[in-house]
Amino acid sequence: MDDRVELISKFYNRVNEDQRLIKSRNGQLEYASTMHYIKKYPKPNASILEIDAGTGRYSITLAKEGYKVTAVELVEKNIEILKSNSIGIESINAIQGDATDLNMISDESYDMTLVLGPLYHLYDAHEVDKAIDEAIRVTKKDGIIMFAFISVFGIMVNHYYYYYGDWKFGVEENFTQDYKTRHFKDQLFTGDQIDEFENLFKNKSTTWLTTAGMDGYMEALERRKEFNFSDEDFESFIKWHLNFAEKRELLGSNNHLLYICKK
Repeated sequence: MDDRVELISKFYNRVNEDQRLIKSRNGQLEYASTMHYIKKYPKPNASILEIDAGTGRYSITLAKEGYKVTAVELVEKNIEILKSNSIGIESINAIQGDATDLNMISDESYDMTLVLGPLYHLYDAHEVDKAIDEAIRVTKKDGIIMFAFISVFGIMVNHYYYYYGDWKFGVEENFTQDYKTRHFKDQLFTGDQIDEFENLFKNKSTTWLTTAGMDGYMEALERRKEFNFSDEDFESFIKWHLNFAEKRELLGSNNHLLYICKK
């Protein structure tokens, strides 16, 4: 097991990833926003690949809705939960694999490819490029590819502990001395500037469709002790958020974003 896989596995072995998208308003907003964009594009009966599917929150939902889904997950604990959660669902296939090497999947196999986790954890530029190329390779011509990434500014805004005595540490962790974004070996979650991430696709065989924010300031807001969203208010907030999700001036405030392109 290489250092990257070991670092990621240790993290997911101690957290409850299966509950992340449902236990908080922040997770619920990220899930609702991501599903909104996923459902904008696929045709009925489309084949969908999710790379780094976690415990299958998206893949299982899509399989239940009739799509033919392959879910690839790196972490053994997560894929065991995914397989358990998807028992009896015939239209999903779960396999263990790494986003940087999808050798088990043929070229142009899927109508839609979802890369919703790998780029949070890849710090090496060569491996980032490999993960992008692999997602493009396995997607059919005219297929849709969605890449989730983390805003480095969203990290600074939403990680509340930076504001309680650790701001200097946060800056040093996420930026170089001349304020370029840092990507380094022991960094569990790595962020990007919006234009920095979009430039990764400059010479790829894809056409940019949009970049959208998935969760806004919700993580930081939810940590305030007076935070209180009724179900009615939250539904209203989701609609409001989705209306402005692609506003360029708001993108950096999001923790999670989607870069959406067409092959």
